[in-house]
Amino acid sequence: MNEVWKKPPVSLETYQGMVGKEIGVSSWHLIDQGRIDTYADVIEDHQFIHVDPERAKKETEFGTTIAHGFLTMSLMSIMSYEVMPLVEGAAMGVNYGFDKLRFISPVRAGKRVRGRFVLAEARLRKPKELQSRTNVTIEIEGEDRPALVADWLGLIYFK
Repeated sequence: MNEVWKKPPVSLETYQGMVGKEIGVSSWHLIDQGRIDTYADVIEDHQFIHVDPERAKKETEFGTTIAHGFLTMSLMSIMSYEVMPLVEGAAMGVNYGFDKLRFISPVRAGKRVRGRFVLAEARLRKPKELQSRTNVTIEIEGEDRPALVADWLGLIYFK
């Protein structure tokens, strides 16, 4: 079992008490060219700015290849597992979408990113269904501007 799942769960009341607070910051995750290439293969997006370092160096202001924005976004899942608490009695959690998602700065190949999570909302929609809104900022190591900012919605279903 992945170590991130071994955190002790918190009560629903404790979780709701975290609203408005920074829950935590994930570890750093490397976005190297291999990860970018694998992602390009999966989504069939081989635009040169992602997969051709020589051409990207010559023809873009980035100086190298950059990660797909959706690759960076997809890392929010593992980052959230590292940071966000499990809620007692939860059967499962699912993505519900985004109210906001903006790609602020490109992530150059070889850079590391991490997620900063603030719980903005946690309300019961039904007796066994909790909707959460988490403000997420994906930071790029050594850079002032983030890679992305998002208002991420999730649903937690209880047993």
